[in-house]
Amino acid sequence: MRTPFRVLSYRTAGLAALVVLSSMIIDVAGRQLDWPMYAMAAAVREIPSWVALPVVIFIAASVSSTVGFAFSAIAAAMIFHFVPDHVEAVQIMMAASIALQAYCVASMYRTISLRACAPFLLGGIVTMPAGIYLLLHIRADIYVVCIGLAVALYGTYMLFRPTPHVRRGGTIADLAVGALGGITGPLAAFPGAFLTIWCGMRGWDKVAQRSIYQPYILIMQLLTLGALSLASKRAAVSSEMIMYALPGVAGAWLGLRVFQKLTDVQFHMFVNMALIVSGVALVLK
Repeated sequence: MRTPFRVLSYRTAGLAALVVLSSMIIDVAGRQLDWPMYAMAAAVREIPSWVALPVVIFIAASVSSTVGFAFSAIAAAMIFHFVPDHVEAVQIMMAASIALQAYCVASMYRTISLRACAPFLLGGIVTMPAGIYLLLHIRADIYVVCIGLAVALYGTYMLFRPTPHVRRGGTIADLAVGALGGITGPLAAFPGAFLTIWCGMRGWDKVAQRSIYQPYILIMQLLTLGALSLASKRAAVSSEMIMYALPGVAGAWLGLRVFQKLTDVQFHMFVNMALIVSGVALVLK
């Protein structure tokens, strides 16, 4: 028997999915027909990056810290408009994401078990060089679009169906899931997508899920930022990037306050909505 809250959740989810789909249609139509809103968007790009980027980072950090992932996917839609250099844009997003992830991990340290994260981290570290190679040597557009479509479709599907529970994952499965993040981290600045889905499929509560993928994302992004710096011969951290970290921490503080108020059911719905938004953002960027 469905409770009123559950019916309301499905209706809310359906409305959210409809809004996302409508936004995609409007976006494509607007670009083809050269609507006035895109003239306004061009004007927005004239805003100095030192003003626009902190605002974008704060908003993306506030939203993503509610569920613990998807910062880069959400922020990328605007950051790439202000930072045309793809490698520099990824470094900025990672610096801000590392700051907010570090804040979230520090706030949840009592529930975090690095031993439980170890198989995922091992898989990610093994495949991370492949992700960096793809970022630096090929056009990543087709791969990013495929990742975005897969994530968005899964999130939309799971809004309307119960999450399939995998009672036994096993070390091999954990290594494989972590390995996917090792590729999507450098390639799309989105290492936590598949691990987030996997944690939800295991049927864990909201705290248990974040206690796994939150430190995974933090450690993978630290390693990726360092490796990317060596591969591209650029400084891993600069004073400018530290400046971008500050609004990330401020957004993380706000997002964690919202997270603490959510039930497990509400958290599940928010995670799927974040998957949809981040997937669409990857496709459109």
